[in-house]
Amino acid sequence: MNFSARILDWFANHGRHDLPWQTNPTPYRVWVSEIMLQQTQVATVIPYYARFMERFPEVATLARAELDALLHSWSGLGYYARARHLHAAASIIMEQHAGKFPGDFAAVLALPGIGRSTAGAILSLAAGQRYPVLDGNVKRVLTRFHALAGWPGQTAVQTQLWMLAEQATPQTRVADYTQAIMDLGATVCTRARPSCAQCPLRCDCAAHATGRQAEFPTARPRKRLPERQTRMLILQNVDGEVLLEQRPPAGIWGGLWSFPECDTEVCVEDWCRQDLGLTIEVTEEWPVVRHTFSHYHLDISPLLGSATELDKSVMEAGNRLWYNHKTLQAKGVAAPVRKLLERVQSHHTGAGE
Repeated sequence: MNFSARILDWFANHGRHDLPWQTNPTPYRVWVSEIMLQQTQVATVIPYYARFMERFPEVATLARAELDALLHSWSGLGYYARARHLHAAASIIMEQHAGKFPGDFAAVLALPGIGRSTAGAILSLAAGQRYPVLDGNVKRVLTRFHALAGWPGQTAVQTQLWMLAEQATPQTRVADYTQAIMDLGATVCTRARPSCAQCPLRCDCAAHATGRQAEFPTARPRKRLPERQTRMLILQNVDGEVLLEQRPPAGIWGGLWSFPECDTEVCVEDWCRQDLGLTIEVTEEWPVVRHTFSHYHLDISPLLGSATELDKSVMEAGNRLWYNHKTLQAKGVAAPVRKLLERVQSHHTGAGE
């Protein structure tokens, strides 16, 4: 029995067959799931996916939606560029493909946020087209089976992996195989403590034969993440509302709502007067909160203040609003901002409001 046949045989009895996107696997439903699953575990994605599909059941609904509503649905899932790409791609599908998700590989690959592996996964899972996939789970299975050394992010290693993925993909039952090999990596050939005794490939797995499973895939060369600092200003008006401003559409937390930020070295009162048109009184400073991105650590110094005098110009830019933190309005906010808003709410609740 060859490589793919063994995986398919295993999948029939041990694979996952009840994931929400496996029910009525239209290209749209599979596309959304594949984008959500980029760098995110299945268990985390499932509740987000259910809420997302209820809110945006088809591509036309997604294209018509305000980006802010989409980002709110995405809040807490992280990697927000994925949501922005979904929104942009939905508009392209409506404008260039008559509202129908394209069935051509090149057209799918041209959509924002979709790379070679994601395009192949969508077309194989939703349309049965034969394209290899190479997500993190598949890379782990292939590097262990072939004892392929080298960090998969290196071009030469990546090229070898695509060749192996292509060779392993069968001519038939492509959708089942695609799900099967991803499932095998996610549930058996796991990063830590793989369940080799349950693996259908164990007899021919080069890493298993030599007891070197932990060596594959080769880890990315480690480097010390740089550290950055910012001060987030949690400013409240007389009604207890908190000032938020919308971040630029590109970059970290693009399009999300956040607290005004200033350098940790500036005089906060002067900065607020000059940049926000607010006269404030600093009331409290909270301990530093660290948020880690893939390429740096961000140390956030939260500072609470009350706005004693309001200049209407603070709202003229159109990207600021007074946010009622007691009701957690439907605004897309990043995880650390949401946690701070919840802390503000509990802070006032504890104070007897």
